Amino acid sequence: MFDKRRKTWNFLWWEDGKRRSRLIGTLRELPTKGSAWMAAQPFISPYGVLQASTEVPTVDTLIDHYRQEKMPMRFSTHRCYESWIRNHILPKWRDVPLTELQARPIELWSEGLPLSPKSRAHVKGLVRILWDYAMWRGDVPTQRNPTELAKIKGASKRIRAPCSLTVEEFHKFVRCLVEPFRTIALVCISFGLRISECLALKWSDIDWLCSKLAVQRGIVRQRIGEVKTVYSQRKMAIDAEMLEILKTWKQKSQFATDSDWVFASPAMSGRQPWSYDQVWRSFLRSAEKAGIGRIGTHSMRHTYRSWLDAVGTPVAVQQKLMRHADIRTTMNVYGDVVTDEMAQAHRKVAGLALNRLNGSQADRRPS
Repeated sequence: MFDKRRKTWNFLWWEDGKRRSRLIGTLRELPTKGSAWMAAQPFISPYGVLQASTEVPTVDTLIDHYRQEKMPMRFSTHRCYESWIRNHILPKWRDVPLTELQARPIELWSEGLPLSPKSRAHVKGLVRILWDYAMWRGDVPTQRNPTELAKIKGASKRIRAPCSLTVEEFHKFVRCLVEPFRTIALVCISFGLRISECLALKWSDIDWLCSKLAVQRGIVRQRIGEVKTVYSQRKMAIDAEMLEILKTWKQKSQFATDSDWVFASPAMSGRQPWSYDQVWRSFLRSAEKAGIGRIGTHSMRHTYRSWLDAVGTPVAVQQKLMRHADIRTTMNVYGDVVTDEMAQAHRKVAGLALNRLNGSQADRRPS
């Protein structure tokens, strides 16, 4: 267990009905959970904790061990993994030894899953993680992971294109929203926040003097957790007009102390923010009323990336503003052209070509 206050790793066990603890090392000495677990191995045998099996485990046994040792703690990730395990992996491979999960069977099984190509790739990716975990435990020899040979057709292609709004469409949409959903939409599109980050904002996250916004947490199904990556946890500059909008909303809100949620739910007496489902339903109704089609909460983040392109923001700056760990995510996953900048660029390039051509022809004309 990691003690966040002391920043130490501790080995815990029960003995004679009492919980015991022993210090393994500090975060500086053991920077990852895996390194802490390896350092704890000398303590494991005397206390009867799970040890690496000498036989190849079945998939369900391996998953039980994985849940105890390596299952991600972040709620949204944990929830997705559990869903894939229960609905897809265990029904097919429960009693099968891990070594039977080879490239061809995995690929054929993946193709038959009633999921989108991208989701099938995610499920196959979890099988790869289980294989890596088995090698880490010593259940199978360290080797090339056979799932790397299995290919998922169309995994990199979207079934539905991400929805990005034009400026005009967004104005129509936001005029149809009531508070607090109007301010939620403005915050999401002005900072490119994920809805989990927006709903998890507290008034203490806003530095009114320096005009900065700190994104420090996320909330999924009303469970508070860390932001998606370390790159997501950054302070962002707040435009003066946007700062006034936030001040106005704070004056209207029933819950305006530093420890309160920015978008606290009156139905929960401010103990929790508005739920994702309530925001999503409001967005759907308003988009339909505005006549702009079906949009979701993540459309605000896609639109933010598109508008960054439209105002000529360099890609390296866009990555920082989007708070992506990998610039390829910024370039390949987010953003679409929602203004006429492609047509403008075409006219400029064509103009250069045609002007030169016409000039050359004029030079060749007899006098």
